[in-house]
Amino acid sequence: MPPVPPLPDFDIVIFGGTGDLAKRKLLPALLQRFLAGQINPGSRIIGSARDALGSASYRMKVAEAVTTGSERIASDRLSAFLSLVDYLPVDVSSEAGWAELKAKLEARPDRVRVFYLAIGPGLFAEACKRLQQFGLDGPLSRVVVEKPIGHDLDSARQTNATLANVFSEAQTFRIDHYLGKETVQNLIALRFGNALFEPLWNAARIDHVQITVAEELGVAGRAGYYDTAGALRDMVQNHMLQLLCFVAMEPPYSMDADVVRDEKLKVLRALKPLRGEDVRQYTVRGQYRKGVVGSVTVPGYAEELGAEQSRTETFVAIRAEVANWRWAGVPFYLRTGKRLAQRVSEIVVSFQPVRHSLFGASAGPLTPNKLIIRLQPDEGVRLGLMIKEPGPGGLRLRRTSLDMSFASEFAGQRQPDAYERLLMDVVRGNPTLFMRRDEVEAAWAWADPILAAWAQDPELPRPYTAGSWGPTAAIALVERDGRTWHEDLEDLP
Repeated sequence: MPPVPPLPDFDIVIFGGTGDLAKRKLLPALLQRFLAGQINPGSRIIGSARDALGSASYRMKVAEAVTTGSERIASDRLSAFLSLVDYLPVDVSSEAGWAELKAKLEARPDRVRVFYLAIGPGLFAEACKRLQQFGLDGPLSRVVVEKPIGHDLDSARQTNATLANVFSEAQTFRIDHYLGKETVQNLIALRFGNALFEPLWNAARIDHVQITVAEELGVAGRAGYYDTAGALRDMVQNHMLQLLCFVAMEPPYSMDADVVRDEKLKVLRALKPLRGEDVRQYTVRGQYRKGVVGSVTVPGYAEELGAEQSRTETFVAIRAEVANWRWAGVPFYLRTGKRLAQRVSEIVVSFQPVRHSLFGASAGPLTPNKLIIRLQPDEGVRLGLMIKEPGPGGLRLRRTSLDMSFASEFAGQRQPDAYERLLMDVVRGNPTLFMRRDEVEAAWAWADPILAAWAQDPELPRPYTAGSWGPTAAIALVERDGRTWHEDLEDLP
């Protein structure tokens, strides 16, 4: 990977520093940026939680977290990283520990301070109140919050207002790790850095778009949270709508953060509302039952939850439309779910079919071109094409693909995790890949009527077998338009 210049010394305080997010994502990401030379030895990483730990004990926990399942790290490099790590017990909901945190930070006042709220949304207000009370909300301070930003439009507005009472919009970073993925950023380069695609990027040439985020895992240890959220709140309202925005937005006149986010906001506001009968016609919600994923028999959602039944959806499929000049009439099919057949996140842009085949029936059918942008697990871009099959005896057509795999194209280069890019963007003060307040609220304004219609529907979510691609109603959702779901690149050799 090309070398990156180190950032000026900074402090990052991770509230919830002993939690799962910190151990699995944040601390390993910071370690990798340190190993890459982007974090100077003068920076500080301060874990904070209510646990009465000493710094030495915390460093041992950090060492275990950052070395689990990763490549071998030289002991001297790991020790150098751990020398940046400190710990202070702080209770977000009381004044305990705050004076000590203030004293530690003010010992080095002229540097960026990042406060990462890796805590429940219900504690955001208390954390911001304490940061303000103890004078830690200065102009070099930044606050990072994870989704969900609210439970609906009203609560999102309340959360945003709470943040705005202490931090300016420029200091507030609402993180969506999907936007840190290389393939999502490459979507911008693909569209606007090549003369090939942008002239075709409209309703005259594109038949439909599919966005799939499928998981093999169930809810596991997140059952308590998930049963109050469901797939639409957990995935569609944030991750998937953000992906839709990058596909559908107009070309920004620059890569300035607010210019890009202005264009995304226009897409969210142009989404055709789904209310009442439209919700029944254009949405499908499901819930997985016992089945086989891979070779393992897994329980159903209600069994994992320990309940007799639940109205929470673990699967959502939606037919959405962007009602503007570029996209009028083009359906955007969104699909996400737990316990599906395969772990995959991808965007499929299906172009209009060739208007007239001059090859005759013996050549075989013409298949419309597809652009497949794979976000995970194997990041890359494929363009499906029709070519002549080699050999004599007439002209026969077959499907093939131009394939750009990140793993092969950048062989030998480590692919950074999304959090690595996003955390460094916070330190830089670059909010391009973060959600702005009005984006969050516009997304909720579209999602709320769907949630309201589901709440009034007496039917339970449609059952589907774990290890399948969801309820049969999701297949009907696209097939009544004369289309099919794209699954596992099965139509591209």
